[in-house]
Amino acid sequence: MTRLPFIAVLLIPVAACWTSGGSLATSAEAAATFTLTPDAHGMVLKTPQGRTVFRYMTKKPEGSKLTANSVCCLYPLTTPAGEDTVEFAPSDHPHHRGVFLAWHAMAGKSPADFWGWGQFAPTENRVIQNRSVKLVQADARRAVIEVRNEWLVKTEVIIDEATTITAGTAKDAYVIDFDFRLTPKTDVTLKQTAFSGFCAKSRKDGQATYYNPQGEVKLPDPHYLKPQTDWPSADWYDYTIKLNSGKTIGLAVLDHPHNPKTAWHNLKPIAMLNPCIVAPGPVTVKAAQTLRLRYRLVTHDGPVPTALLKELTKAWRSQ
Repeated sequence: MTRLPFIAVLLIPVAACWTSGGSLATSAEAAATFTLTPDAHGMVLKTPQGRTVFRYMTKKPEGSKLTANSVCCLYPLTTPAGEDTVEFAPSDHPHHRGVFLAWHAMAGKSPADFWGWGQFAPTENRVIQNRSVKLVQADARRAVIEVRNEWLVKTEVIIDEATTITAGTAKDAYVIDFDFRLTPKTDVTLKQTAFSGFCAKSRKDGQATYYNPQGEVKLPDPHYLKPQTDWPSADWYDYTIKLNSGKTIGLAVLDHPHNPKTAWHNLKPIAMLNPCIVAPGPVTVKAAQTLRLRYRLVTHDGPVPTALLKELTKAWRSQ
């Protein structure tokens, strides 16, 4: 069982971001900035040119088939050309929602499943409730968003979540950094499971291929009940889709070296990217200590941008 040391809650330096041409924004471009504005279901981040990058979703749409109690996620999440990359409440797994963070087997004072599966812990009266989504910094190159959530069992706060999301552009890609800081009120153990944690639920309407820094990945699909079948640790995995429309888009997740040991539950039939910190073993977080997790998300138009992903990995890991 892994016991994590205390980690101070500090904002890390913001990741380097680029304009679509690969260079820093000029003074003329600086007149326009990224914006964050509300809509009926959350807060929408747009580029200085007015293109939607993502919505941080906080409210379940009326008539939605989402079966999870918690909504907090990125949906939609687009490429620079405006193509959606993720799904919300798909028919085969209606508890999945865009890009989200949750676990389905949490032990402690109040066992809980915030993922929404309901097989190994209760989901009833378990919900991640958003408290605020604020734009704390923005210019022509990037936006920094502060998110505050409470993980509740009935009305009791089990975990305080403070997350920083930093978004910008790099060539033909959007780059979105997550800095999650989760502080439980009482001791919490994330049980060993094959999947859960940070998940990007991709589209699956086309021909898809997984990649990592070594090239195309042809490993067998992992089994959802067998953590030992998950894919090995890697700097990043990418899920690129040739859509039925003929366009090619993709989504990559970059792991951070300071995260706990990780295996990946990347499952093509479900079209997910899931770096799973509990596949190698359970993780215990003591009361009032902070579990810090960092991930970099890259959405792109066209084939997998291997050189760019390696460049972004090097820059991010040097921070």
